[in-house]
Amino acid sequence: MATPTSAQQWTSDANEALTLSLVRAPEDKASLWAREAYEGFHPTFTYPIFGEEEKIYGYKDLSIELKFASGSLVEYLNVKYSEKLPSSSTVDDIEGTLSKFIPPGYYTDEQKFLERVEQDAINFKPFGQKIYSYTRSATTLTKGKNVAIPQLLSPEDEETVDFEVYHSTWQTPGFREFHRRMQLFVLLYIEGGSYISESEDSWEFVVLYEKRRRRSSPDITTYHFVGYSTLYPFYCFPERVRLRISQFLILPPYQQDGHGSALYTAIYQHVLGSPSIAELTVEDPAEAFEDLRDRNDLKMLLANEKFMREGFGPEAASNNGGKVARTKRGKARTMRAGAGKMGPPAERGWLEKWRTDLKIAGRQFNRLVEMLILKHMDPTDERAQRAYRLQVKERLYRFNYEILMQLDKQDRQQKLEETFQSVVADYRRILGHVL
Repeated sequence: MATPTSAQQWTSDANEALTLSLVRAPEDKASLWAREAYEGFHPTFTYPIFGEEEKIYGYKDLSIELKFASGSLVEYLNVKYSEKLPSSSTVDDIEGTLSKFIPPGYYTDEQKFLERVEQDAINFKPFGQKIYSYTRSATTLTKGKNVAIPQLLSPEDEETVDFEVYHSTWQTPGFREFHRRMQLFVLLYIEGGSYISESEDSWEFVVLYEKRRRRSSPDITTYHFVGYSTLYPFYCFPERVRLRISQFLILPPYQQDGHGSALYTAIYQHVLGSPSIAELTVEDPAEAFEDLRDRNDLKMLLANEKFMREGFGPEAASNNGGKVARTKRGKARTMRAGAGKMGPPAERGWLEKWRTDLKIAGRQFNRLVEMLILKHMDPTDERAQRAYRLQVKERLYRFNYEILMQLDKQDRQQKLEETFQSVVADYRRILGHVL
């Protein structure tokens, strides 16, 4: 039987060794239900801190505890191991390395840290202006990607948990220091994530908190960090801005509960309500975020009765948010071409007016329109099918022009057809999650 080499014996996987916890005061822990666990989870990435291999050398049975006060995010760091090699240039300085990424003032005495957690539980309040809120039931939530944001629950029910989203800037008192503690999660959970510069004054932030009442003292409410997003405004002629989502994350204990959709909705509602913002864009979205964005944008359009009525005719808006019309016998039927402005082909002037009013970026809006047409189109209507194919291919051709022009005509046509089929297959997948 092979035995590990000396180097392997002293090498630890950084992702496994590092354990994160969101620590609550004892009375707040007592208010949790069995399904709720906010301590003892691991990072997805550690290469920005410990290098590309995500390995730590020089220790046996290595355990790195990085704990955060669940609201204020004040930190406690503890490094444990059973053996350590004599100090040399090859032995990693764990605390020295981590201290470059977390602000000074973190605790190494656990008792003092827990005392601080107790104080902050009562004293910590979110920074900035509240822009959105919603409620959840702590006991009846089902985890899953398509968890709907429920209607308002009774605030008197002890199972009801409130969630609030706050908007801040660098000028918000106290927020800069809070962000220095919060930003570590970007490195640990966003691939290719990096810290943003505090010298760039234009950054905006939306932070999502859980707001919880104590069972023992219902008049006391405490706040707990859930996730956040960074936003950057770019000039938009003549006197407005485009707001771009740059970083976006929900911490693992809160994932698969619909909080990402709620945070995205909060951002979108903020954009709609701000006259100075022309549209919402996204910087290089990851696939999971792109899906989240598509689902929420589609649901918003399907629920917009005026848009659906103008786009597909009165029947489309009268069947629960854009669902297909029904025959007298109750069977679903799709719309034939010409029932509304969506065509196909869709009327460009009408589309641009709605796109501008809804503040959705051009490519994203075109994709959403293509999904909606696909959803409503009669598969036996050959003219509509042909018009739809041309509409989608025209957009794909413009978007991929430089690449396609490097191919000869036959290869170009073949590549365009392959891309079209791939896009339509993906549209069907996304629609399947929404409907």
